[in-house]
Amino acid sequence: MNKRSSKSSPRGAKRPKRRKRSFLVTLIKLGFAALLFWILIALFYYLWALTFDISTIGRMPQRSSIYDRNGTFYSRTVGENRVVVPYSQVSQNFVNALISREDSRFYDHHGIDPIGIARAAVRNLLFGGMKQGASTITQQLARNSFPLGGKNFNRKFLEAAMAFRIEMEMGKEQILELYMNRIYFGSGLYGVEAASQAYFGKPAADMDLSEAALLAGLIRSPNKFSPLNNIDASIAQRNVVLGRMEDLGFITHAQLQKAEEEVITPRQQCLVNPLNSWAVDAILHELEQVVALDRIENGGLRVDTTIDAGLQQAAEHAVATRLSEVEHRPDFRQQHHVAKGADPGEPLQGALLAIDNANGGIAAIVGGRDFGRSKYNRAMVAMRQIGSSAKPFVYEEAFRKGVITPQTLISDARLTPADLPSRSPAYDPQNSDGTFGGDLPAEEGLVHSRNTMSVRVGMKTGLGDIASTMERLGLAEHIPHYPSICLGSFESTLRNLTTAYTALATGGRKLQPHLIEQVTDPEGTVLYRATHGRIATLDPTATRTTSAILTEVLTHGTAAKSAELGLRKPAAGKTGTTDHFVDAWFLGYTQGLTCGVWVGFDRPKTIMHGGYGAELALPIWVDVMQAPAANHFASGPIP
Repeated sequence: MNKRSSKSSPRGAKRPKRRKRSFLVTLIKLGFAALLFWILIALFYYLWALTFDISTIGRMPQRSSIYDRNGTFYSRTVGENRVVVPYSQVSQNFVNALISREDSRFYDHHGIDPIGIARAAVRNLLFGGMKQGASTITQQLARNSFPLGGKNFNRKFLEAAMAFRIEMEMGKEQILELYMNRIYFGSGLYGVEAASQAYFGKPAADMDLSEAALLAGLIRSPNKFSPLNNIDASIAQRNVVLGRMEDLGFITHAQLQKAEEEVITPRQQCLVNPLNSWAVDAILHELEQVVALDRIENGGLRVDTTIDAGLQQAAEHAVATRLSEVEHRPDFRQQHHVAKGADPGEPLQGALLAIDNANGGIAAIVGGRDFGRSKYNRAMVAMRQIGSSAKPFVYEEAFRKGVITPQTLISDARLTPADLPSRSPAYDPQNSDGTFGGDLPAEEGLVHSRNTMSVRVGMKTGLGDIASTMERLGLAEHIPHYPSICLGSFESTLRNLTTAYTALATGGRKLQPHLIEQVTDPEGTVLYRATHGRIATLDPTATRTTSAILTEVLTHGTAAKSAELGLRKPAAGKTGTTDHFVDAWFLGYTQGLTCGVWVGFDRPKTIMHGGYGAELALPIWVDVMQAPAANHFASGPIP
């Protein structure tokens, strides 16, 4: 028994060593199993990450940009407040501030920062909860670019896999460019360019150190730290970023002190989308006819228009100023019983449209006197009687048919039943000066806008042919064959009337008015291009004859005061006034521009006694045609 006991004792002494080996083997196996588990987890999430289309990261919703005819930025469309810019167009100050604030080891990791994760884990363990995050810039880009799910571990794993994939397929600069253009900066602003423009009034490339640090400080809580909401909080965050930049060696202490002392006064409103004129409103309306709405709002398109920004500004100023002058005239105030110093109850309105004779592009459009008060576009949609501005087309048709020449004598006497069609209702139009005369050369009837002579010319020509010509010009549809159409007794819009006058300005070809010249997507692909349509509408010879007479309207006819108003260039045109001075018109053209002006009340009523087109509309027309911006268009003798 003792022998067995002595023999069994050594064997028993060796067992602890075997258990240690067994424990180590088990530990190693568990380690390999855990490693295999995490490899499989990583593989699973990476394969999941591969299912996303990574090219969509660069497809960020952004407003389309509108440019004027000179290629100068003019406005933006509706949509997300973002302007995508390349990395090279962002201040290096901001790049350094961003890295200091969000990811100091950005250039050292591959999308996931193990040191940052460990640091966050320790701090969360010490303080409890999930107070400290560890997302890199690349992880944030992944999270903001793809639908990865809610705030849970599943999303964090997928986010890390996406970040790793992004780092494998993109360079660091490209990642920074995408991130800077995509993130939110508060106050409805997306991307560094829109934020810099709105907060500081300058492009992202021009941000100084203090501004860049302030912008980087917004990222973690953009609405809370927005300088428009809480300037003190944004300044405090700026100083935190500056301190971090000094710690990392991006700036010196002297630079930090100088930046902290800088006073930043943010703009009080975000003027990223100045939809403040009839021009922009009309451009957007036309754009919706040629490009899908989602492309407009999110596509970042470039919209090249025909608007001349300088001429547009001059036109808006001319309409507002001249109408205000009319309202302050004693005879206007007396007519409308306006007390001294008071404003009229119903404001006098006006509209203007200018068309480039070279291609039909609308160079300026004004739909009223104050876009902020009324967005109703009187230039495009308001239907009004056109009055004597219809007369040139009566005479042109007469010259075309050869029934008269400019020197043919036409009676200026009062109309009699014999002058009118049989069974026609009584028609007794008066001349504007209340007088009648004898036989005069036909051209005098147009130069001095004699109503009785113009009706007789129309009767000689044939009311049916005149109506057809006016319909072909697009003035109206189904114009009745009444003698009164020779005096413009039917309604049209300023747009249609001005377009009709382009046929006189171009020698017989009616232009196709348009606002959008070309639309291109961010890759430069042309989505739409204007056709520059020209429709042969009037007889060239008859048109030249008519145009020559219309030049005399401005020298010694109804618009002779144009020189007194400041007109210093060759031009042709025609006044228009409807019965009881309800509507005042002037339609005219130079070699380069055709421009129409209307003045009146929205609810038709007498403007004022003596409120002729030459008195109310012509001054606006001259102001615009003599504006410096009008020199951008062709000048010279009338064709």
